[in-house]
Amino acid sequence: MSPRFELGPPPRLGYVASSLEHAANRRSDQAALAALADDPRARIYVVGGELVVFKRDGNDPLFSRTEAAGLGSGRETVFLGCADGSGRFGLAMDQTAAEALKSRADLVVSDLRSIAVQGLVAAEHLPPIAQAKALLCWHARHRFCSVCGKPTELTEGGWRRHCPSCQSEHFPRTDPVVIMLAIDGERCLLGRQARFPAGMWTCLAGFVEPGETIEEAVRREVLEEAGIACGRVAYFASQPWPFPMSLMIGCHAQATSTDIVVDHTELEGARWFERGVVAKMLMKQHPDGLTTPPPVAIAHHIVRAWVEEGNGVFR
Repeated sequence: MSPRFELGPPPRLGYVASSLEHAANRRSDQAALAALADDPRARIYVVGGELVVFKRDGNDPLFSRTEAAGLGSGRETVFLGCADGSGRFGLAMDQTAAEALKSRADLVVSDLRSIAVQGLVAAEHLPPIAQAKALLCWHARHRFCSVCGKPTELTEGGWRRHCPSCQSEHFPRTDPVVIMLAIDGERCLLGRQARFPAGMWTCLAGFVEPGETIEEAVRREVLEEAGIACGRVAYFASQPWPFPMSLMIGCHAQATSTDIVVDHTELEGARWFERGVVAKMLMKQHPDGLTTPPPVAIAHHIVRAWVEEGNGVFR
């Protein structure tokens, strides 16, 4: 019988379980959006490229409209949804302007990854901040029509761009990414890239290509990056990943081969790890300082599920 590893209460996954009501029915109602924006209870998340601005007092990332205006000129404003009957919005600033706000003693300016990993704001704010960052990034990259090349206009609270020239409609996109743990009995396959922190090993991952199923993408990516063939694929969970706008689709895969052949254009290395070793990595107790990604990332949870359940992940 496979050993059981008790790792304690499961940590919270980042960027999920938003408490906002999306209120999609209000996006095309300009009067309703204006009323929500003019409501004194409305609050705004301020994003400058990769940076998020929040108040040092209480680590509060929500600004009133007056407070947001005092930060400097903004670009697009998008409607994120409602909380407690009032509107929540995302405001885009130029990243250089956001950088300049670091000099203010009453503010903190940091990138979203650091905010999530270090717990710099309450967990309830991570999903709407991630939503704002992804949506505003899409607008920054789609100012011109892909059909005729003319400038487009933001509409429906930021959930559509309209081309006045050719009447084309453009909608925000999310890039599907498979992230998977290949399993060989009591071993799992982890890889690392040179840009990772020293000693950190994680799941393999890659974009789903046109015409692929999730299962096909899992098998292709593991084979391409590590030379390992896989058979059965089991879905685990998903996570919005706002870097810049992806959906991570977490899976476990049963390996049908074991000889690793690393694609060094993708990975610095790949190795098989025993369950007991990975348990120590998760708990940061490995004698050589090897670790897994932090709990904010779905990779941590994919690995942890296998350590705790073994081949039960394929039920």
